[in-house]
Amino acid sequence: MTSPLILRGLSKSYGGTRVVDGLDLELQAGRCHGLLGPNGAGKTTTLRLALGLIGADAGTVDLLGYPMPAQAALARRKVGVVPQIDSLDPDFTVRENLLTYGRYFGMKGREIEARIPYLLEFSGLAGKADAPINNLSGGMKRRLTLARALVNDPDLIFLDEPTTGLDPQARHLIWQGLRRLIGQGKTLLLTTHFMDEAERLCDVISVLDQGRVIVRGSPRELIQQHIEPHVVEIYGDGLTEWKACASNFCKRCETAGETLFCYTEAPDKVVEELESQPGLRYLHRPANLEDVFLKLTGRDLRD
Repeated sequence: MTSPLILRGLSKSYGGTRVVDGLDLELQAGRCHGLLGPNGAGKTTTLRLALGLIGADAGTVDLLGYPMPAQAALARRKVGVVPQIDSLDPDFTVRENLLTYGRYFGMKGREIEARIPYLLEFSGLAGKADAPINNLSGGMKRRLTLARALVNDPDLIFLDEPTTGLDPQARHLIWQGLRRLIGQGKTLLLTTHFMDEAERLCDVISVLDQGRVIVRGSPRELIQQHIEPHVVEIYGDGLTEWKACASNFCKRCETAGETLFCYTEAPDKVVEELESQPGLRYLHRPANLEDVFLKLTGRDLRD
Protein backbone atom coordinates (compact mmCIF):
# COMPACT_ATOMS: atom_id res chain seq x y z
CA MET A 1 0.00 0.00 0.00
CA THR A 2 1.38 3.40 -0.99
CA SER A 3 2.47 5.67 1.85
CA PRO A 4 0.20 8.73 2.20
CA LEU A 5 3.12 10.93 3.27
CA ILE A 6 6.81 10.66 2.42
CA LEU A 7 9.41 13.20 3.53
CA ARG A 8 12.97 12.82 2.21
CA GLY A 9 15.98 14.88 3.32
CA LEU A 10 13.74 17.72 4.43
CA SER A 11 15.45 20.87 5.71
CA LYS A 12 14.22 24.34 6.66
CA SER A 13 16.03 27.28 8.25
CA TYR A 14 14.84 30.58 9.67
CA GLY A 15 17.28 33.42 10.28
CA GLY A 16 20.25 31.14 9.99
CA THR A 17 18.83 28.58 12.45
CA ARG A 18 18.18 25.08 11.10
CA VAL A 19 14.68 24.18 12.35
CA VAL A 20 14.26 20.97 10.32
CA ASP A 21 17.50 19.18 9.53
CA GLY A 22 17.54 16.43 6.89
CA LEU A 23 14.32 14.85 8.10
CA ASP A 24 13.13 11.51 6.69
CA LEU A 25 9.62 10.30 7.51
CA GLU A 26 7.29 7.81 5.85
CA LEU A 27 3.82 7.04 7.19
CA GLN A 28 2.13 3.66 7.00
CA ALA A 29 -1.42 3.86 5.65
CA GLY A 30 -4.15 3.06 8.16
CA ARG A 31 -1.95 3.73 11.18
CA CYS A 32 -1.53 6.48 13.75
CA HIS A 33 1.94 7.98 13.64
CA GLY A 34 3.08 10.19 16.53
CA LEU A 35 5.48 13.09 16.10
CA LEU A 36 6.84 13.99 19.54
CA GLY A 37 9.42 16.48 20.68
CA PRO A 38 10.05 19.37 23.07
CA ASN A 39 9.17 22.94 22.15
CA GLY A 40 11.36 24.09 19.27
CA ALA A 41 12.10 20.56 18.06
CA GLY A 42 10.63 21.29 14.61
CA LYS A 43 7.22 19.57 14.85
CA THR A 44 5.04 22.47 13.67
CA THR A 45 7.45 23.40 10.87
CA THR A 46 7.43 19.77 9.73
CA LEU A 47 3.64 19.79 9.56
CA ARG A 48 3.62 23.06 7.61
CA LEU A 49 6.15 21.65 5.15
CA ALA A 50 4.14 18.44 4.77
CA LEU A 51 0.98 20.42 4.01
CA GLY A 52 2.71 22.64 1.47
CA LEU A 53 2.05 25.79 3.50
CA ILE A 54 5.75 26.64 3.25
CA GLY A 55 8.53 25.45 0.95
CA ALA A 56 11.58 23.49 2.05
CA ASP A 57 15.16 24.66 1.62
CA ALA A 58 16.08 21.11 0.62
CA GLY A 59 14.41 17.73 0.30
CA THR A 60 11.07 16.53 -1.04
CA VAL A 61 7.52 16.08 0.22
CA ASP A 62 5.05 13.62 -1.34
CA LEU A 63 1.53 14.00 0.05
CA LEU A 64 -1.02 11.47 -1.21
CA GLY A 65 1.01 11.08 -4.40
CA TYR A 66 1.39 14.81 -5.06
CA PRO A 67 4.66 16.78 -4.86
CA MET A 68 4.50 19.61 -2.34
CA PRO A 69 4.08 22.53 -2.37
CA ALA A 70 3.62 22.53 -6.18
CA GLN A 71 0.34 20.57 -6.06
CA ALA A 72 -0.79 21.38 -2.53
CA ALA A 73 -4.32 22.32 -3.57
CA LEU A 74 -4.89 18.92 -5.17
CA ALA A 75 -3.39 16.96 -2.27
CA ARG A 76 -5.30 18.78 0.45
CA ARG A 77 -8.68 17.79 -1.00
CA LYS A 78 -8.32 14.45 0.84
CA VAL A 79 -6.53 15.80 3.92
CA GLY A 80 -8.03 16.89 7.24
CA VAL A 81 -6.27 19.27 9.62
CA VAL A 82 -6.91 19.91 13.31
CA PRO A 83 -4.78 22.99 14.17
CA GLN A 84 -3.52 23.86 17.64
CA ILE A 85 -5.84 26.88 17.84
CA ASP A 86 -9.53 26.71 16.96
CA SER A 87 -10.51 28.96 14.05
CA LEU A 88 -14.29 28.60 14.03
CA ASP A 89 -16.44 31.44 12.70
CA PRO A 90 -18.22 32.99 15.72
CA ASP A 91 -20.98 34.47 13.52
CA PHE A 92 -22.15 31.03 12.37
CA THR A 93 -23.89 28.13 14.06
CA VAL A 94 -22.33 24.70 14.36
CA ARG A 95 -24.06 23.51 11.17
CA GLU A 96 -23.10 26.67 9.27
CA ASN A 97 -19.44 26.24 10.23
CA LEU A 98 -19.47 22.72 8.81
CA LEU A 99 -21.32 23.79 5.65
CA THR A 100 -18.94 26.67 4.99
CA TYR A 101 -15.85 24.56 5.55
CA GLY A 102 -17.14 21.79 3.29
CA ARG A 103 -17.59 24.25 0.44
CA TYR A 104 -13.85 24.99 0.55
CA PHE A 105 -13.41 21.45 -0.79
CA GLY A 106 -15.96 21.96 -3.57
CA MET A 107 -18.58 19.86 -1.81
CA LYS A 108 -22.24 20.52 -2.55
CA GLY A 109 -24.60 21.60 0.21
CA ARG A 110 -26.64 18.39 0.21
CA GLU A 111 -23.43 16.34 0.32
CA ILE A 112 -22.25 18.21 3.42
CA GLU A 113 -25.70 18.06 5.03
CA ALA A 114 -25.65 14.28 4.63
CA ARG A 115 -22.42 14.10 6.67
CA ILE A 116 -23.43 16.50 9.44
CA PRO A 117 -25.33 13.96 11.63
CA TYR A 118 -22.32 11.64 11.58
CA LEU A 119 -19.90 14.48 12.37
CA LEU A 120 -22.00 15.71 15.28
CA GLU A 121 -22.37 12.21 16.71
CA PHE A 122 -18.64 11.59 16.28
CA SER A 123 -17.75 14.73 18.24
CA GLY A 124 -20.40 14.36 20.94
CA LEU A 125 -22.32 17.39 19.67
CA ALA A 126 -25.60 15.76 18.64
CA GLY A 127 -28.38 18.25 19.26
CA LYS A 128 -26.02 21.24 18.92
CA ALA A 129 -26.36 21.75 15.16
CA ASP A 130 -28.13 25.10 15.51
CA ALA A 131 -26.15 26.37 18.51
CA PRO A 132 -24.18 29.62 18.02
CA ILE A 133 -20.44 29.12 18.40
CA ASN A 134 -20.27 31.57 21.30
CA ASN A 135 -22.67 29.35 23.25
CA LEU A 136 -20.29 26.40 23.14
CA SER A 137 -17.80 25.57 25.87
CA GLY A 138 -14.09 25.43 25.08
CA GLY A 139 -14.24 21.64 24.95
CA MET A 140 -17.18 21.70 22.55
CA LYS A 141 -15.36 24.11 20.25
CA ARG A 142 -12.35 21.81 20.23
CA ARG A 143 -14.51 18.82 19.34
CA LEU A 144 -16.22 20.80 16.59
CA THR A 145 -12.80 21.64 15.15
CA LEU A 146 -12.10 17.90 14.95
CA ALA A 147 -15.49 17.27 13.31
CA ARG A 148 -14.81 20.04 10.80
CA ALA A 149 -11.53 18.38 9.81
CA LEU A 150 -13.53 15.29 8.80
CA VAL A 151 -16.13 17.04 6.66
CA ASN A 152 -14.40 16.04 3.39
CA ASP A 153 -13.93 12.38 4.51
CA PRO A 154 -10.11 12.70 4.39
CA ASP A 155 -7.69 9.82 3.92
CA LEU A 156 -4.96 11.50 5.99
CA ILE A 157 -5.62 13.59 9.10
CA PHE A 158 -3.08 15.95 10.72
CA LEU A 159 -3.76 16.43 14.44
CA ASP A 160 -1.69 19.18 16.06
CA GLU A 161 -2.20 18.77 19.82
CA PRO A 162 -5.90 17.94 19.39
CA THR A 163 -6.84 17.53 23.07
CA THR A 164 -5.09 20.55 24.59
CA GLY A 165 -7.40 22.24 27.09
CA LEU A 166 -9.90 19.40 27.29
CA ASP A 167 -11.14 17.76 30.47
CA PRO A 168 -10.57 14.01 30.94
CA GLN A 169 -14.06 13.06 29.74
CA ALA A 170 -13.66 15.02 26.49
CA ARG A 171 -10.17 13.62 25.93
CA HIS A 172 -11.47 10.06 26.23
CA LEU A 173 -14.32 10.85 23.83
CA ILE A 174 -11.86 12.11 21.23
CA TRP A 175 -9.52 9.16 21.77
CA GLN A 176 -12.45 6.82 21.16
CA GLY A 177 -13.29 8.67 17.95
CA LEU A 178 -9.70 8.63 16.72
CA ARG A 179 -9.46 4.88 17.28
CA ARG A 180 -12.64 4.51 15.20
CA LEU A 181 -10.99 6.46 12.38
CA ILE A 182 -7.94 4.20 12.48
CA GLY A 183 -10.29 1.21 12.38
CA GLN A 184 -11.84 2.68 9.22
CA GLY A 185 -8.41 2.73 7.53
CA LYS A 186 -7.66 6.43 8.00
CA THR A 187 -4.06 7.54 8.50
CA LEU A 188 -3.33 9.89 11.40
CA LEU A 189 -0.30 12.10 12.06
CA LEU A 190 -0.46 13.25 15.68
CA THR A 191 1.61 15.77 17.61
CA THR A 192 0.97 15.93 21.32
CA HIS A 193 2.63 16.82 24.62
CA PHE A 194 0.51 14.20 26.40
CA MET A 195 2.66 11.08 26.48
CA ASP A 196 -0.25 8.92 27.66
CA GLU A 197 -2.18 10.06 24.59
CA ALA A 198 0.65 9.03 22.28
CA GLU A 199 1.07 5.72 24.11
CA ARG A 200 -2.66 4.94 23.77
CA LEU A 201 -3.15 5.97 20.13
CA CYS A 202 0.08 5.66 18.18
CA ASP A 203 1.26 2.60 16.30
CA VAL A 204 4.60 4.26 15.52
CA ILE A 205 6.31 7.22 17.18
CA SER A 206 9.11 9.44 15.91
CA VAL A 207 10.82 11.60 18.53
CA LEU A 208 12.23 14.83 17.14
CA ASP A 209 14.92 16.99 18.68
CA GLN A 210 16.72 19.86 16.97
CA GLY A 211 14.93 19.10 13.72
CA ARG A 212 16.00 15.46 13.49
CA VAL A 213 14.38 12.12 14.30
CA ILE A 214 16.43 10.71 17.16
CA VAL A 215 14.42 7.48 17.67
CA ARG A 216 11.52 5.74 15.99
CA GLY A 217 9.41 2.73 16.99
CA SER A 218 6.20 1.60 18.63
CA PRO A 219 5.57 2.86 22.19
CA ARG A 220 6.31 -0.60 23.59
CA GLU A 221 9.54 -0.90 21.58
CA LEU A 222 10.78 2.51 22.71
CA ILE A 223 10.08 1.72 26.36
CA GLN A 224 11.82 -1.67 26.14
CA GLN A 225 14.84 -0.31 24.27
CA HIS A 226 15.51 2.94 26.11
CA ILE A 227 14.38 2.70 29.72
CA GLU A 228 14.57 0.37 32.71
CA PRO A 229 11.29 -1.52 33.27
CA HIS A 230 10.45 -0.07 36.70
CA VAL A 231 10.40 3.43 38.17
CA VAL A 232 10.22 4.39 41.83
CA GLU A 233 9.44 8.06 42.50
CA ILE A 234 10.72 9.10 45.93
CA TYR A 235 10.11 12.28 47.91
CA GLY A 236 9.82 13.48 51.50
CA ASP A 237 11.97 14.19 54.54
CA GLY A 238 15.42 12.68 54.42
CA LEU A 239 15.60 12.41 50.64
CA THR A 240 18.86 14.35 50.43
CA GLU A 241 20.56 11.90 52.78
CA TRP A 242 19.04 8.85 51.06
CA LYS A 243 20.30 10.00 47.63
CA ALA A 244 23.82 9.18 48.72
CA CYS A 245 23.02 5.47 48.91
CA ALA A 246 20.46 5.39 46.08
CA SER A 247 22.99 4.02 43.62
CA ASN A 248 23.21 0.86 45.74
CA PHE A 249 19.60 0.07 44.86
CA CYS A 250 18.90 1.88 41.58
CA LYS A 251 20.51 1.38 38.20
CA ARG A 252 19.99 5.06 37.32
CA CYS A 253 18.68 8.06 39.26
CA GLU A 254 17.45 11.51 38.22
CA THR A 255 16.25 14.41 40.33
CA ALA A 256 13.43 16.72 39.25
CA GLY A 257 12.40 19.34 41.78
CA GLU A 258 11.85 17.57 45.10
CA THR A 259 11.45 14.11 43.58
CA LEU A 260 14.06 11.45 42.94
CA PHE A 261 13.31 9.13 40.04
CA CYS A 262 14.87 5.72 40.56
CA TYR A 263 15.05 3.52 37.44
CA THR A 264 15.63 -0.15 38.16
CA GLU A 265 15.15 -3.74 37.07
CA ALA A 266 14.77 -4.89 40.69
CA PRO A 267 12.15 -2.66 42.33
CA ASP A 268 11.56 -4.98 45.30
CA LYS A 269 15.00 -4.14 46.72
CA VAL A 270 14.29 -0.41 46.43
CA VAL A 271 10.84 -0.69 48.00
CA GLU A 272 12.19 -2.85 50.85
CA GLU A 273 14.80 -0.23 51.63
CA LEU A 274 12.27 2.61 51.48
CA GLU A 275 9.93 0.82 53.90
CA SER A 276 12.62 1.29 56.56
CA GLN A 277 12.72 5.05 55.90
CA PRO A 278 9.60 6.48 57.61
CA GLY A 279 10.23 10.03 56.39
CA LEU A 280 10.22 9.04 52.73
CA ARG A 281 7.20 8.45 50.52
CA TYR A 282 7.30 6.66 47.20
CA LEU A 283 5.32 5.59 44.13
CA HIS A 284 6.29 2.39 42.33
CA ARG A 285 5.08 2.13 38.71
CA PRO A 286 6.06 0.57 35.37
CA ALA A 287 8.14 2.69 33.03
CA ASN A 288 6.19 4.64 30.41
CA LEU A 289 6.69 6.72 27.30
CA GLU A 290 7.17 9.92 29.29
CA ASP A 291 10.22 8.37 30.97
CA VAL A 292 11.66 7.59 27.53
CA PHE A 293 10.90 11.10 26.27
CA LEU A 294 12.59 12.78 29.24
CA LYS A 295 15.64 10.53 29.03
CA LEU A 296 16.12 11.29 25.32
CA THR A 297 15.33 15.02 25.32
CA GLY A 298 16.21 16.06 28.89
CA ARG A 299 14.24 17.58 31.74
CA ASP A 300 15.22 21.20 31.11
CA LEU A 301 12.49 23.59 29.99
CA ARG A 302 12.46 24.61 26.31
CA ASP A 303 11.11 28.08 25.41
